[in-house]
Amino acid sequence: MYSIAELKSGRTIVVDGDPYLITWNQFSKQGRQGGVMATKLKNLKTGSVVQRTFQGNEKLQPADTGFRKVQFLYSSGDTFTFMDLDSYDQFELNSDIIGDGAKFLVEGQEVDARVFEGNPIGIQLPPTVNLKVIETPPGVKGDTATGGTKFAELENGTKVSVPLFINEGDQIKVNTETGVYMERV
Repeated sequence: MYSIAELKSGRTIVVDGDPYLITWNQFSKQGRQGGVMATKLKNLKTGSVVQRTFQGNEKLQPADTGFRKVQFLYSSGDTFTFMDLDSYDQFELNSDIIGDGAKFLVEGQEVDARVFEGNPIGIQLPPTVNLKVIETPPGVKGDTATGGTKFAELENGTKVSVPLFINEGDQIKVNTETGVYMERV
């Protein structure tokens, strides 16, 4: 059980039977009163964010969440199908749960699935992914002095802004948190 002093960003707790990830916390104490911890919690099943304040004497149960290696197989509409690499069981997650990470998934890619009580509830992408440029306008010689950029379409359909020297067929590294081009591979 966690006391409010042990609540930190990145910890997972159980509130009303659902797992929550602490995304922000701030401790405060006024005069002779007990301390309070104000938090922002992200529901790991639905993705919704709520604000909650805990009093000094409250105890919170840690959420038994872990990670498993899975492979992304395919998407069909708003449904994404994954396969557990240990048991070879397949499961589906909705695009609401995956969020913006869906635009960086490529068939056959290995990712970590967050698991709560044995059931997958989300995925965690690596910090960067290498993707192939399939379409981009050619860079014009002489335009590189200003450090200009252009848009490139990647193999999974995502469009990112890249420097002018990037050509079709190049492999580039993209940050999955910000969606920004990092470097040519």
